[in-house]
Amino acid sequence: MKKSLGAKTLAVPTPVWLVGSYNENDKPNIMTVAWGGICCSRPPCIQVSLRAATYTHGNIKNRKAFTVSIPSSEYWREADYAGVASGREVDKINELGFTAVKSEIVDAPYVDQCMLIIECRLKETFELGLHTMYVGEIIDVKIDESALTDGKPDISKVQPIIFSTGENAYFSIGEKIADAFLQRTPPKRKG
Repeated sequence: MKKSLGAKTLAVPTPVWLVGSYNENDKPNIMTVAWGGICCSRPPCIQVSLRAATYTHGNIKNRKAFTVSIPSSEYWREADYAGVASGREVDKINELGFTAVKSEIVDAPYVDQCMLIIECRLKETFELGLHTMYVGEIIDVKIDESALTDGKPDISKVQPIIFSTGENAYFSIGEKIADAFLQRTPPKRKG
């Protein structure tokens, strides 16, 4: 029997992303987000949803660009801090010992220590109650060569962090269970 928990943000897991932006004085900033994901294939787009009260919200609105740096599990403490501290009050990048790299193609910085980077130009903005959804068209994806296997991103090497909204906890990715898009007939279950 299923138990109703009501209307809550309990879709699990959610990503742990460091969203990079510049303020009006070209100061780089990062913010940890969990409300985000791929939202279109053609053109390739991702979305991040931010509260208007956040520093990053205004930065993206003004600069029309953002990056997503995907931290590896070794950086869970840094990612947690970047989601709690405000860029209005502290220089999170310097405090965390991160290196901000100026994107050559969008008006936003990324975190050099992260293996996987997604560079986005703002495409659409949607007001959704408490949050604004920023849809970014993916202009480029960068990855450390050490995180590739046979020329493709290897999730076991990237080691992204995932977040469980119900537990307020971070997790790492588990083992591969199967290749995708191979099941052409319904599976037969016993019992």
